Amino acid sequence: MGRVALDGSKVKANASKHKAMSYERMQEQEKAVGEQVKEMLAQAEAVDAEEDERYGKEGAGEELPEELQRRETRLKRIREAKRALEERAREKAKKEGERVEKARPKAKDQYNFTDPESRIMKSSSEGFVQAYNPQIVVEPELQLIVGQAVTQAANDKEQVGPMMAAVEAQSGQRPEAVIADSGYCSEKNLETLEAEKPPERRIEAFIATERQKHGERRVAARGPLPKGATRVERMKRKLLTKAGAAIYATRKSIVEPVFGQIKEARGFRRFSLRGFEKVKAEWALVCATHNILKMYRVCYA
Repeated sequence: MGRVALDGSKVKANASKHKAMSYERMQEQEKAVGEQVKEMLAQAEAVDAEEDERYGKEGAGEELPEELQRRETRLKRIREAKRALEERAREKAKKEGERVEKARPKAKDQYNFTDPESRIMKSSSEGFVQAYNPQIVVEPELQLIVGQAVTQAANDKEQVGPMMAAVEAQSGQRPEAVIADSGYCSEKNLETLEAEKPPERRIEAFIATERQKHGERRVAARGPLPKGATRVERMKRKLLTKAGAAIYATRKSIVEPVFGQIKEARGFRRFSLRGFEKVKAEWALVCATHNILKMYRVCYA
């Protein structure tokens, strides 16, 4: 397999962002609702005592008032959500090699009560939305999707390695080169590609190091690279060469139209299913449908 292009696009979850609550808000609500429950229980006990004295203990039923039940249910859900965010923080700390016992959620970390596995993400066109971050790798000849996945990460900084592995697993071939926009540029992503062993398995990267304004022209730098240049600095110099710029320019005609066909032409802008595993299956079906339509047009159009 030759060059491929990689891209991601936020797709709304089957959940409203208004059903999400931050960790800071959870702490406030836990305290407030807890106080309300205590107060209502005290009132209920006082009423029970009065009714027992008036009618005897064999009198009225023992069920909780409806409003008290509702608040206790709410308190239980808030506490479950808090524990879920705390567990996420511990998992993140473990992954990053930090001390798990000291890991705590950030005040603005969100939990969605409708689809807890979705995340608040910034969309390029709609601001912050409750979403997942589907990824595709596309080959240039027929615009077939040769690798696909869904991530809960709000950005693409760590997706190059996993997506190249997805291409190999799903298509049975390993790309020679990958083209991606600046959202994928990080020392870690570039290091992952360079560190591949044996060397013949290494995939050449053409990844933008910064967002380019429309119509902006870049001038190739002159002179040798400075000693100790980072991978990102070397990549920037590479894309300023005539050959590098020409290869990177093909990205727009390879992968961007595919997301346009899926989201605009076919109207897929929101997942129907909830939960990470079901969303991954739904996205795989969407990508398979895209490929079938492409092959149909090649064979019968």
